[in-house]
Parts: sequence; C-alpha cells; structure tokens
Amino acid sequence: MASVQSIGAPPGTLFYTGEKSGAVKITLIEYNDTAFFEEEYNSWDNCLKDIEPNMVKWINVEGIHNIELIEQIGKHFNIHPLSLEDIVHIDQRPKFEDYEHYTLCIMKMISYDSDVQSEQLSIILMDNLVISFQEPQGGDAFDIIRNRLRQCKGRVRKLGADYLAYALMDAVVDCYFNAIERIGDKVEEIEEEVINHQNKDSLITLYNLKREVIYLRKQVWPLRDMISNLIRSESDLMSANTHIYLRDLQDHSTRIIDTVETYRDLLSGIMDIYLSTNANRMNEVMKVLTIMSSIFIPVTFIAGVYGMNFDYMPELKSPVGYASVWVVMLTVMLGLVIYFKRKKWL
Repeated sequence: MASVQSIGAPPGTLFYTGEKSGAVKITLIEYNDTAFFEEEYNSWDNCLKDIEPNMVKWINVEGIHNIELIEQIGKHFNIHPLSLEDIVHIDQRPKFEDYEHYTLCIMKMISYDSDVQSEQLSIILMDNLVISFQEPQGGDAFDIIRNRLRQCKGRVRKLGADYLAYALMDAVVDCYFNAIERIGDKVEEIEEEVINHQNKDSLITLYNLKREVIYLRKQVWPLRDMISNLIRSESDLMSANTHIYLRDLQDHSTRIIDTVETYRDLLSGIMDIYLSTNANRMNEVMKVLTIMSSIFIPVTFIAGVYGMNFDYMPELKSPVGYASVWVVMLTVMLGLVIYFKRKKWL
C-alpha cells in the first residue's frame, strides 16, 4: 500500500514506505581473480574513498530508509530518480528495467521461520559494479556468495559483475526453495491432522498456510517474468555466458511456480475435505436426532391422547389399561427401530 506521503507526490519523489528501523550499514567488496577487499561503513563518503576503478565492486546497502544516503548514491552513479523511487518503495512487485548505463532488478527476498517473511531487494548492475539495496532485517541470503568471494571458490571471482548479479539472484531464489520445503512439511502435517484429528485449530492453520502460499504465488509469477525480461534484454552489461545461467535461474523459478500451484491445489482439496467432513458429521447428528424424534412421535401421540381429561374414554377404568398402553407404546417403538434398520437408516 502506498505511503500517505507519496500520494499525489511528483514522480521521482523519494519516500520510504516501510517501517524505519535498524542502523544503516554499507558493505563494500572489491575483487578480481587475484585480489580481494571487504569493509563495512556507516557513511557513504568513507565508502567512496576505498572504491577502486579496476576491480569488480559490490556495494550492499542495508537501510534504505535513509533517503539522504540513497540520494547520494543515486547522484554519484547517475541513477534515474524513478529507479531510486522504486528502491525506497518497498511494496514493488518483482520487475526488470533497462536504462542506458545500468539495469535494475527488484525482487522479494523470502525467509521462513514460523511464517513467510519477506523484504524487498533491489539490484543495480553497471559496468564492473553491482549495488544491492535491502531493508535492515538482520540477515540476508548472501552469506554463501560472500564466502565464495572470500575463499575464491567457484566462478564468481573469475567472472564479471553480471555473473555476480546473477549469483545474488540465484541465492535469493534458493531461499524460495527452503520456504517451500517448510510449507510442504506443514501441508503434510495439516493433511494428516484434518483426516485423523480434526478440530477448530486445524481450520486456522489451514487458512494461514493457504494465505502464505497465495503470497508466494504473487511473488513468484512476476519473478519469472522479471528473469525472462532480463534474458531478452539487449543490454551490453549482460554477457552471453551469463545468459546461460539466467536460463537456469528461469527454470528454477518455473519449478517454484509449479510447486506453489501444487500446494495451492492441495490446500484447496484439504479445505474441501475439512468442510465435507464437518458437513457429514452434522448430517450424522441430524440423522440420529431425526430417527429419535420419529420413534417418539407416535409414543407422544398415544400419551397425549390418554392424557386428555374426558370422563368417557375406553380403557380408563380397565385394570389392565395402563399396562396395555405401555405394551402398545413399546411395540410401536420396537417396530419403528426394526423398520429403520431394514431401511439401513440405523
């Protein structure tokens, strides 16, 4: 939902639409196949002093609520104000935009604890430079990339900034698989619970799971479109070698979509089972009550007839009248029970 401040504001006006929390942290990593440098900063001026022109650079910014910092970075690298606006508006859907000297990818970084949590990630790719913007949530999916860079493992130190941008997006997509795996375990648990031990808490859990799957679906579908647009882009910043890896990333996003759709259908089926089981249980209760009512209706009629206060009624003065009425009532009740059993209503 748009911030109240941003409603009616001119395009390119920067307003952070999230909750302002956490300190600003800027991490600079510079590398090539033989050298590596890493440092953390709390101000942009200090970071700017250590940027080397002839190395691949990765600047990670945690704390996009600092509008002044975002403006400084945008001014230094000539980033369009509309791109900066998208970076600080954290309700963006995943998308790709191609500008003259940079590309912008926006996606959601998903994590799963007790429920699905997300934060917006923006990745700007320039010549020998990757800038990532994220909210200060206390962690991200990039530790595995940092370790590869530090230990010079894999291809990331040997290839350019475009491969680094791909590696960051791939790490984010891998987190989707982790979240889906956790949701899959919960789906299996709730399915068994609904079938064997159904209660009101099952419905609440089922509803929350379905809401989480729908949220993931809303993030994954545009994510695949974003990757497809990135592959079709004619930007010189993306090499042909990196396009091969991007196609693999697109395949991963398709697998995630298929899994999410499967879980959504499965949860809908479990919901139908829950409602059908409740309806069947209610029908069984109503069936028992109806049968009991049917058995006692003729008995009530007989008792009502002989409860009338008339002076001249047959069997009122008979010594066996009371016993005879009981015999008739019991016979009627037994006959109805036998009839219902033959009809298989009992």
